[in-house]
Amino acid sequence: MRRYENRSTIMTSNRPLEEWGKLLGDVPTAGAILDRFLHHAQTIAITGGSYRFKDHATIAGKEDKNKKTKSKPNEPSTDGAAS
Repeated sequence: MRRYENRSTIMTSNRPLEEWGKLLGDVPTAGAILDRFLHHAQTIAITGGSYRFKDHATIAGKEDKNKKTKSKPNEPSTDGAAS
């Protein structure tokens, strides 16, 4: 409240504005908060995949390949070494 119309604030959310009332459990309070945030605001909607998960498919693919090549604990090794 003290920053309102005094300082710049950057806020990010992974939820659309329409869901804030449900998330906070109080639609009127969420509306009041959003009114303050959005007054004089520039809203930027970012689309696309998550930057944090950009390599997830590559990593998951490597893990799948590793699972296929490893022998199961009760299976004998096929590398030719004596047990």
